[in-house]
Amino acid sequence: MELADATAMLARTPDTLRTLLSGLPRQWLHRDDGPETWSAYDILGHLRHGDATNWLPRAQMIIEHGTGRAFEPFDRVAMLREAPQPVDELLTAFADARRRSLEQLAARGLTDADLDRPGSHPELGEVRLGQLLAAWVAHDLTHLGQVGEVLARRYRTDVGPWRRYMPALDAVAPAE
Repeated sequence: MELADATAMLARTPDTLRTLLSGLPRQWLHRDDGPETWSAYDILGHLRHGDATNWLPRAQMIIEHGTGRAFEPFDRVAMLREAPQPVDELLTAFADARRRSLEQLAARGLTDADLDRPGSHPELGEVRLGQLLAAWVAHDLTHLGQVGEVLARRYRTDVGPWRRYMPALDAVAPAE
């Protein structure tokens, strides 16, 4: 895991989401695949909440406490209980949170040796800082794909016979 590559990828997520979601009408933003699934708006909220309460706090816990203190459980659906806000405000809040997270991570001056530091996950057991950071990148990319797929499924039936070439139109990704 290359820290510079990981942080460069993480820095791209807010702009990617802004390009995809800014200015979209409600029927695009809030379209989901039914119960226990998320809309693009929900996914954005989940990513913002993760930056505020999950990734960087867990990295800091590994650095400061090692395996001596387990991570706090992450509430994956906290964003569903938050008051709705305009998507552009949520995009800005996410971009600001991500920028702060990456600035704080950079301020730690982590080395390759630091990436091997162990921490304690409440479900997974011992994890390494490098694994946590790699999971953060993979998490972002997975949710970017999920955003694209939930948006694409709006045209599930409209694509006609091309649907056979687009398996994502028939998949339904459950909420994380």
